[in-house]
Amino acid sequence: MQVAVAQSVVGWDAAATAVHAAVQHADQLGIRINVAVVDVGGNLAAFLRMPGAFLHSIDIAIDKAYTAASFGLPTSQWHAALQQHSDAVREGIVRRPRFVAFGGGLPIVEAGQRVGGIGVSGGSEEQDEACAQAGLAAIGLSS
Repeated sequence: MQVAVAQSVVGWDAAATAVHAAVQHADQLGIRINVAVVDVGGNLAAFLRMPGAFLHSIDIAIDKAYTAASFGLPTSQWHAALQQHSDAVREGIVRRPRFVAFGGGLPIVEAGQRVGGIGVSGGSEEQDEACAQAGLAAIGLSS
């Protein structure tokens, strides 16, 4: 029996690069955001808050990253994904702490392996997701 297994996680340098790129993209869009990167275990790896970004968006950005990392699904896809499930699942899962079912969270996947998630909050869902995409692009990945 193997007791311990190796698990790849997003590195600190990639996490820092991703949040910086997301903030730069938000600056180009003229919005103020909070952006978080978590590792595959949901642990915060990097975070940036632009001055003027909504305070409630701090936790929302972290939770978007957490949701994307934990399920491997962009948060914008949850509405459609839940349509395939029972009413109990549709109503229950959205009540889970830290679960976010609207756009702005993307899984971080390298070579087919999920290593974390990035979450952005402060703009529209589309703007948040574009900023998250810019973060992934800066580290050579896409969703």
